Amino acid sequence: MAAFHYAFKVKDIESTRKFYVDILGCKEGRFTETWLDFDFFDNQLSAHISDDFPELDYCGKVDGISVPIPHFGCLLDMDVFERIQKKLESEKIDFVVKPQKRYQGKVGEQLTMFVFDFSGNPLEFKSFSNPDEIFK
Repeated sequence: MAAFHYAFKVKDIESTRKFYVDILGCKEGRFTETWLDFDFFDNQLSAHISDDFPELDYCGKVDGISVPIPHFGCLLDMDVFERIQKKLESEKIDFVVKPQKRYQGKVGEQLTMFVFDFSGNPLEFKSFSNPDEIFK
C-alpha cells in the first residue's frame, strides 16, 4: 500500500464529520474527543481540533487562476469526481474554484474544483482525462 497520511486542523468534530462523512462519503476511522481519522479515497486523514488557523495565501497561480496555498485533495476517476461535484452542489457548498476543465486539449487536461471544508481548509479535487499524464 502506498497511501499517504495527512494530519490537519479542524474547528470541531461534529462539523468535520458532517463534511467528510455525510457529504464526501468518507468512512470514519478511530476517534477521540480531540481528533478523528477518515478514509479519504484510500488515504488516511487525521483531523485534530485547534483554534489556531493560519491565514491562507492565494499565491498559487495555475492556468491563470489564483489558488489557496496550502491545500490538499485527491485525484479521482471521472465518475467519482462528478459524483462528488453533484453532492457538493446539492449541499450548496460554495466553490472556491468552480468545477472546470484545465489545459483543455493539452497534455495534463483535467477537471478540477476547490472547496473549503467547514473549518476553512481548502481542498482540491482533480480528474485527469488521461491518467498517464498526471506527472507530464
